[in-house]
Amino acid sequence: MTDELVHYSAENGVGTITLDSPHNRNALSRQLISELFERLEEAAADDDVRVVVLRSADRVFCSGADLSEAASGSMTEGAGALVELQRNILTFPKPIVTRLGGPVRAGGLGIVASSDLVICGDDVTFALTESRLALAPAVISLTLMPRLTSRAAYDVFLSGRTFDAAEAAAMGLVTRAVPAAELDAAVDAACAELLKAHPQGLRETKKILSRDMLAYLEQHADDMIALSAQLFSSDEAKDAMLAFLSKK
Repeated sequence: MTDELVHYSAENGVGTITLDSPHNRNALSRQLISELFERLEEAAADDDVRVVVLRSADRVFCSGADLSEAASGSMTEGAGALVELQRNILTFPKPIVTRLGGPVRAGGLGIVASSDLVICGDDVTFALTESRLALAPAVISLTLMPRLTSRAAYDVFLSGRTFDAAEAAAMGLVTRAVPAAELDAAVDAACAELLKAHPQGLRETKKILSRDMLAYLEQHADDMIALSAQLFSSDEAKDAMLAFLSKK
């Protein structure tokens, strides 16, 4: 039997969804994305839960696309699934607080940008590495572009460089960065504040907040799925991904 990669638990009004695929640093494999959809559905249906925390079991939050899958086939389905995941988080009826205790790369930033609140340790690093693999951050741009300042997007999209938590907060990617030792306390405090609100108030306010980003996603989704599939299937990207995997 295949091991479960995404877990769900609930306590005191807070549902916790945990990514637990250490062998590939929580890469966005078909199995992980499928199970993440299932856990989100479970949390949405749990009447005792009013806030959802999304976190990783180990230090790395997400390493991006599963390149071992991407290098061996079409990414049309995978790109579409990542768009649907971002749409699901944006339209989720309860606030999603993402806890970042470790690095986030490439496609994982789409989850971060879709989330309602993002609390990260001050030692967390980020990178949009697509340009270095002959790719582009196509489908995750659907949520990143509305979040980031234009100058920041040009900088980190084009260069693929690593940036830190303070920069991520300044550019609007995360809600706030806190000392790593205080991360859990900060997440608990954020959830406690949200739990003071009425479920209907949270649900309807989230609809207002996510309206423009959701409209941007719907307007550009098909083009970005097509671009992603085209780039992943290119000889340049296949060579770059295989070289990266062999180096690992």
